Amino acid sequence: MDTNPPWPRPAYSWYVVAILLLAYTLSFIDRMILSLLVAPIRAALDISDTQVSLLIGLAFALFYTVLGLPLAWIADRYNRRNLIVAGVAIWSVMTAGCGLAGSYVTLFLARMGVGVGEATLSPAAYSMLSDYFPRHKLARAMAVYSMGVPLGAGIALILGAFVVQSLLTAPMIAVPFIGPMEAWRLIFVWVAAPGILVCLLLLTVREPLRRGRKTTKAANIAVDAPSLIAHLVTQKVVLVTLFAGMSLIGLVMYGVIAWIPTFFARTFGMEIAHAGIWFGVIMAIGGTIGLIVGGSLADRQYEKGVADSHLRVMRLSIILGGPPLLAAVLMPNAWLSFMMLAIAFPAMTMHGVGGVALQLITPNEYRARMTAFYFFVVNLVGLGFGPICIALLTDELFQNDAALQYSIATVAAIALPIAAIILTLGFKPFARELARMSAEAASI
Repeated sequence: MDTNPPWPRPAYSWYVVAILLLAYTLSFIDRMILSLLVAPIRAALDISDTQVSLLIGLAFALFYTVLGLPLAWIADRYNRRNLIVAGVAIWSVMTAGCGLAGSYVTLFLARMGVGVGEATLSPAAYSMLSDYFPRHKLARAMAVYSMGVPLGAGIALILGAFVVQSLLTAPMIAVPFIGPMEAWRLIFVWVAAPGILVCLLLLTVREPLRRGRKTTKAANIAVDAPSLIAHLVTQKVVLVTLFAGMSLIGLVMYGVIAWIPTFFARTFGMEIAHAGIWFGVIMAIGGTIGLIVGGSLADRQYEKGVADSHLRVMRLSIILGGPPLLAAVLMPNAWLSFMMLAIAFPAMTMHGVGGVALQLITPNEYRARMTAFYFFVVNLVGLGFGPICIALLTDELFQNDAALQYSIATVAAIALPIAAIILTLGFKPFARELARMSAEAASI
């Protein structure tokens, strides 16, 4: 039997990337649309910034991260494509459920459901892409897939802003078969609808051959779990640095994405819909540029023999993007603030190669589970606590809604330098671990 079968045709591999990108983009639209609806949701449910931040962050992140681990166990053993299809269907239904929620508790539960569905996507997608692309092309492929983050969040803000602007002028909208519905509720139903199309497109994707397996399927079931524990122990130093660095970057980025539209409304008196449009454009364009540049740079440096190139690109993103991001919330007017954000986002999103670094040092037998563990840590810290850290500083330390800009600045000024230091400490351990994994792979 050929132990090194040919890679799939590049055209088809990139088609798979495009479909997964579409799914990831939709997931972020469904995930982030709530950040544009802070004002009407607060008014309708009579809740605080902290309660809203729980809806944006912890309600979603708790189930997204925790259930990612058992779902990744399924992805490592069974059909990854089918798992993703089921996940898209679940999160789309639960997003629509957010619009039908009758109380804060039911809205919280619906957001948890969105997290359950979206937990299926990235661990399975990362594992699939690692079987569709060789190592020296993987960063670019995953960078394109990761464009779903800025594209989805940007589209949510841009389209959501237009929808909010037009619909919120009318307090109620007549919906066939349902009756009058508040405009903010209808937005959730609308953004959930494309999930049906994405499910159909995913059915055209083939499950790829799993490459680099060290054991047969039967043997793998018997020895896989202790091997995973041993792998975690062996890589504890490099995993701590990689996970901690990414978590702190995520803490800042998720907090910024959640609160920047509200920051422009409170600090500069800008309509939140207008702020959403401009910020959405910056995220969609700047984030896409940053991911492509970061992936290409990491691939080129890796081909030249720079083993820790992915971690170096992550640190570079902080060095180039951190100062303008901090400056953005301290500018004297809205347009200077937008200019700083336009400089910051292409640089800050270069850190997206962190997931590629993890794939390079993870055996195929548990790539999905390691990816899920990665997302468990990074998203629990970043998505779960980024928005709420900013909200708590505003509510409890500054005790002034208008001080939101200082809350954002405080979190960024503390978290980003620490992340850069941690990543630097991980350069040599990562290079050593990559060399060891490469030697093991060559001996199979």
